[in-house]
Amino acid sequence: MARRRLDPAAQRRGQVLASRLTQARRSSGRSAEAVARSAGISVETVRSIEKGRTATPEFFTVAALATELGLSLDELYTFTRRDSAHDAQAPVDPSVRSSS
Repeated sequence: MARRRLDPAAQRRGQVLASRLTQARRSSGRSAEAVARSAGISVETVRSIEKGRTATPEFFTVAALATELGLSLDELYTFTRRDSAHDAQAPVDPSVRSSS
């Protein structure tokens, strides 16, 4: 069965999730390999999520990474939804600047 294309909002949530997980891992000073090993998942899975190749990772994968990185699932969800909603209202073209 072919996988359906993600809508732009789902793609953006995946990007925000990837960014937050990468930021938390780097802030911890740990390598992708170390986090993957501790979380019980493959390093390729971690890299795939961080690079945005896996926009909708499995729940238990996200939960394992969040736990390993000291992130609350509630906060991670809220952060992902808030940033996605905020970015959806922003201009798509980065050369467009809002005049505030």
